[in-house]
Amino acid sequence: MRVMRTYPTRLRPWTRKEYRRLGDLGIIREDEPVELIGGQLVVAEPKNAPHAAAVALVADALRLAFGTGWLIRQQDPIAIEPDSEPEPDLSVVRGHPRDYLADHPARPVLVAEVAESSLRFDRRDKGSLYAKAGLPDYWILNLRDRRLEVYRHPAADDAAPFGWRYLDVKAFAAGARVTPLALPDVSIAVADILP
Repeated sequence: MRVMRTYPTRLRPWTRKEYRRLGDLGIIREDEPVELIGGQLVVAEPKNAPHAAAVALVADALRLAFGTGWLIRQQDPIAIEPDSEPEPDLSVVRGHPRDYLADHPARPVLVAEVAESSLRFDRRDKGSLYAKAGLPDYWILNLRDRRLEVYRHPAADDAAPFGWRYLDVKAFAAGARVTPLALPDVSIAVADILP
């Protein structure tokens, strides 16, 4: 009887540079729902009508709250780690679009995901990734439970997927108001961002 050798499955991590090259070569199309998370190519959740409406509502509320001097990016990449280029549903950065011609923003003051089927991934994996990058304010608009989850105060945690997590986690229902960390004098009504 022949003995077959088995080898453990190994994953090959990608860098942001290699990921971008895949796009330059047309291997990954610009409209393809793929993002680089921890060196792995991850297919994003399909964007159904409630998801699209929620992204637009959150974007409108953030534009109104932040005003001039801030850029509200929708489903555009952020360059937070050498092996990660996620595309949060929304991110808030200082400046103007021309400020980011050379590279994507690296340190948004706020990132937000709209989640239904991706809720577990957005909480666990993306939350850990954003915490590791030191992003101070992470929001998940939870469409399933109709509430806004706010994650703050990143800290090391060996049990988290990327070795970091947020210590402060709060959930807000439709009647509540939330204040972005970057704008302590402004609040946003959760009801205004729920579809």
